[in-house]
Amino acid sequence: MTASTLCRTAAKSRIAAVCAVAVAGTLLLTACGDQTDSGSTKAGGDTASNSAPLFDKLPAKYQKSGVIKVGTNAEYAPMESVENGKIVGVDPDLAAALGKQLGVKFEFTSGSFDGLITALNTGRHDIAMSSITDNKQRQEGLDDSGKKLGKGVDFVDYFLAGTAVYTKKGNPEGIKSIEDLCGKAAAVQRGTTYEEALQKQSKACTEAGEKAVKIESFENDTEAQTRVKSGGAVAGVNDYPVAVDLALKAGGGKDFEVVGEQVDAGPFGIAVNKDNTELRDVLKEAVDAIIADGSYQKVLDKWGAGTGAIDKAAINGGK
Repeated sequence: MTASTLCRTAAKSRIAAVCAVAVAGTLLLTACGDQTDSGSTKAGGDTASNSAPLFDKLPAKYQKSGVIKVGTNAEYAPMESVENGKIVGVDPDLAAALGKQLGVKFEFTSGSFDGLITALNTGRHDIAMSSITDNKQRQEGLDDSGKKLGKGVDFVDYFLAGTAVYTKKGNPEGIKSIEDLCGKAAAVQRGTTYEEALQKQSKACTEAGEKAVKIESFENDTEAQTRVKSGGAVAGVNDYPVAVDLALKAGGGKDFEVVGEQVDAGPFGIAVNKDNTELRDVLKEAVDAIIADGSYQKVLDKWGAGTGAIDKAAINGGK
């Protein structure tokens, strides 16, 4: 999710085109007993054929299986969420468009956000696509202190977003920006770049002689939202498109509101194992292809996420 560059800005014009996007999914139970959500975005035609424009550039593994396994955390509408047992949103729809270029289907499985990169690097998923902010820390496999934890991942950047602050509807504490959270409780999902944004702000508060932000980190974003709605935290911090969608839809638009402007805009990336460079490179080509044919912008506009559009994909463009 957004990176302290977080995300996780201005809308770009796009060539209009047509591209029907289908999303399918099912709920499944993992062997360890954790319930996760799984969905597939199917490519058009026979995945065993070479008819798709970029099929021949795929590694043989995916040509043979016809499937790319995607790890996600489906709790971030409009980017990815579960509706009627299906994973839907910007990312699944973009994956469906990518599938038409590649001649394969993308199968989504939902799990915890902070475990996505680990699951990717252990081979459970081929890619991770879940509003993940591309930054140097994730590219290099570093923790918050700069300690090396793993080999990191590569990113194919496909979207731009920034950090946003949201409050309970009516904004009872009069919060205007993240700087107003000194000495106050703020809710956030653990392991996200916007948790890092709160940590950065808290340090700025203490250095200015004010009280630190009381950061309340939760396993999932739903818990953070509940904390804000109940008044236990004066605000929550999230990706800008997610916060806007939350304000528009939660409780029929009566639960939350976004305050201030988004900050620290940075790229969301499709995470790929560093050893899987062939898949990484063809995914970049596929993103550029759907930008060029208009299907990319069509998906973003469908979900009200057009302000995050980019003109060209990049590899490891995050800082």
